[in-house]
Amino acid sequence: MKIQQFEDKFLAHYSYAILSECESKMVLIDPARNPEPYYAFAKEHQVQIIAVIETHSHADFVSSHLEIAQTTGAAIYASRKIDAAYTLTPFDEGDTLAFGKIVLKAINTPGHSDDSISVLLEHDGKPKYLFSGDTLFIGDCGRPDLRGTGKDMDAQRNRLAAKMYDSLRNKLLPLPDDVILYPAHGAGTLCGKALSDASSSSMGEQKRENWSLQPMSQEAFVQQLTSDQPFIPGYFPFDVDLNKKGAPAFGESVGKVKLASSLGQSKAEQLDPDLWVVDSRDQQDFKNGHLARSINIMDGTKFETWLGSMIDPSEQFYLAAQDIQTLKELIKRTASIGYEAKIKEAFVLNSGQQTIQLLDLKDFRAHQDKYTIVDVRNSSEVSENPIFSSSISIPLADLKSRIDEIPLDKSIAVHCAGGYRSAIGSSLIASLIGEGKPVYDIGKHIKEFDQ
Repeated sequence: MKIQQFEDKFLAHYSYAILSECESKMVLIDPARNPEPYYAFAKEHQVQIIAVIETHSHADFVSSHLEIAQTTGAAIYASRKIDAAYTLTPFDEGDTLAFGKIVLKAINTPGHSDDSISVLLEHDGKPKYLFSGDTLFIGDCGRPDLRGTGKDMDAQRNRLAAKMYDSLRNKLLPLPDDVILYPAHGAGTLCGKALSDASSSSMGEQKRENWSLQPMSQEAFVQQLTSDQPFIPGYFPFDVDLNKKGAPAFGESVGKVKLASSLGQSKAEQLDPDLWVVDSRDQQDFKNGHLARSINIMDGTKFETWLGSMIDPSEQFYLAAQDIQTLKELIKRTASIGYEAKIKEAFVLNSGQQTIQLLDLKDFRAHQDKYTIVDVRNSSEVSENPIFSSSISIPLADLKSRIDEIPLDKSIAVHCAGGYRSAIGSSLIASLIGEGKPVYDIGKHIKEFDQ
């Protein structure tokens, strides 16, 4: 038996291949959008992919389960509650998948979602590994607020939190201490709030150290689980629905994106003025020259998260990068959240007619009252560490919908905690309010004020 963990560092996502060497067969759990690494692993070990298990309908990334099934003939295993549009093999409590000396057992563990399952691997009749999906993380458990919408949000969240309490205590706590834990996410995901940066653990270690497994009342658990969760990116419901349907083939879909190695002035003038331009270049290059209606979402570790937060799933957009290789990689990363079909056109960009002036730090220090300071950090960050007493707090994820809360009687200075989010925020504000009012990005200089 061999277990291989695959990691998408940008989305803090772990997927798994379980290989039976005696039967030359392999099962995948929660595969990422690009199936090629799994095909390569199967080819390297000369095994057949016989099944793909989905622990739930994922919100933060798009899975390749349907493509793998269509390409290899593998069966898709998931809970009956997943409400899938594709053909699946039901995999709920009491259901098993056996190959070689391996038996995979489904455990219904609702809480993150109603369709959540965990998968217990038994080898030679002994429980060895738990693939916990988004139920149990290392140091935390899955958040319960990604399924409700509108008026029922609070009730749905509390209902799922109570189910999480029961799932952890009745289904997972009884497992032996030496069972190895393999979750679907690590530190950096928005599917939880206090994850460790470790990629595996043991049930014994989690029983000792994970807050969600400690003795407490259901009421106390629900209160703690539902408090101070991070924001929910706008693309999450879209990905849940796309995963229930099954995404189109990765390579084919990425290959359909219209790509240009340069953008001339005449072509720039023909761009649809109602569409956003997602400009991934360095913030200094962006400030020196960019296109109208641009958002500066830099090529960084959180590109996917902020792309899916700033661009609504119903919108098309343009994608710009500094060179063709970066552009191609970003298109693939865009596909990891299912947004590649929303790219109207992708092109290499050197500059543009719009600029953002550099902030005069000396004047800002001496005359902060001359500026409207917009803090785009999360509310919890502001509460824990206020930097400017006069600032307006609008979390970046809410900035589009709350733009009217920013007064226009002064110049605007935008900040976050380090400069990445303020580059997005300042570019968004500048695009929305037009050229009539100066908008500045405090950027990395915020550390000089955060003492």
